Amino acid sequence: MVDPGRIARVTGDGWLIHRDRRVRAALGHGGVRADKQEGDGATPLGILPLRRVFYRADRIAIPTTQLPREPITQTDGWCDDPTDRAYNRHVGLPYTARHEEFWRADHIYDLVVVLGWNDAPVIARRGSAIFLHLARQDYAPTDGCIALSLPDLGWLLGGGVTAVEVVG
Repeated sequence: MVDPGRIARVTGDGWLIHRDRRVRAALGHGGVRADKQEGDGATPLGILPLRRVFYRADRIAIPTTQLPREPITQTDGWCDDPTDRAYNRHVGLPYTARHEEFWRADHIYDLVVVLGWNDAPVIARRGSAIFLHLARQDYAPTDGCIALSLPDLGWLLGGGVTAVEVVG
């Protein structure tokens, strides 16, 4: 059970609200959808628990959080191939099936929070790799994730938030 006082709300028009603070958020280019499917670019509606944190130790300080955290290495990836047995799971690279790489030249994955979407159980084609991560400078839409600035994501993690609720 998720404590309602530890849930941040994300609105379909691109705001994350928690307690008395409202911050800008980038959402998926496919909008916000209850019927999220792989590749639709949508951010899923619902309550998404924060599972664990990955961070680039060569770029940012260890984030303050009560969640499990681990530094990103060049062998960290996430399978987004719905035909693979590791679909919507952390994988070691190299990996033969389609996947995302966490070690990136840009900075959007310098801090990544795995969200609890389609993970208990995993259902093929229901969507994968739904994360909280860093926003681009212009808050360009994501491929379905929720993106915040580094200070705002740090505030969220340090404030004990345990889930985000995405609403339309």
